[in-house]
Amino acid sequence: MESVKQEIRQLCEQFRLGGIYPGLDAALQDAEKENTGYAAFTLKLLRAEADHRSRRDEAKRLKTAGLPRGADLDGFDTTVDNGMSAKKMGQLRELNWIDQIFNVVLMGPSGVGKTRIASGLCLDAVKAGYKAYFRTMQDIVNTLRTKDAVPSQNTEYRRLMKANLIVIDDIMLFPLQKEIAVAFFNFINQVYENASIVITTNKAPTEWAKMLDDEVIATALLDRMLYRCEIIRLSGDSYRMKNRKSFFDNQND
Repeated sequence: MESVKQEIRQLCEQFRLGGIYPGLDAALQDAEKENTGYAAFTLKLLRAEADHRSRRDEAKRLKTAGLPRGADLDGFDTTVDNGMSAKKMGQLRELNWIDQIFNVVLMGPSGVGKTRIASGLCLDAVKAGYKAYFRTMQDIVNTLRTKDAVPSQNTEYRRLMKANLIVIDDIMLFPLQKEIAVAFFNFINQVYENASIVITTNKAPTEWAKMLDDEVIATALLDRMLYRCEIIRLSGDSYRMKNRKSFFDNQND
């Protein structure tokens, strides 16, 4: 039996079946105990391999997603009156809008939860099997600037081209040079028909022309972003300021 198991291990390694051999002993014991037939035993091994590959693929997607810490929305407080109701959050987390290639714009001042919501939706998408990526506007700009010269950025660019969901955090936070504004428009123009885009911004769309220094590009960009889009305006006090921490003791001296 040991020689047979050794050969099974070697064949699993050869065919890269990493989910079968680790559970082989348990599967054999269950088969002997339950008098499992050959078909049922084979099915159990194949299910183990399928589960292994599913976990491995999810781990890869999580690694490339680029999510910030604390992205999970399970603990998000929807009782706060900031424009994101429990009903809206539930509908967003169903992710039907990704299949319909709808965009989401999360707009509001700093600290009201835009990035938390966007990254949480990205995490939900990764877990649901989508190719989803969280990037800051600066990340996107760096990729567009260097993709033709830096192999890793070229890989990143091609990865984004095949995405189901792209989150762009803090869009239009800073002005863009004309060359980069054109490159960014071309990027959006290439992906918007095949991928959903979630953006967070503290700038109203009417202010984009000023950040791009080009009303024509801003209009064309908004035309593509807002064609199939849900705009959610968030409000309220900054969570970070309300929960500001200090390294001094709370003493009056």
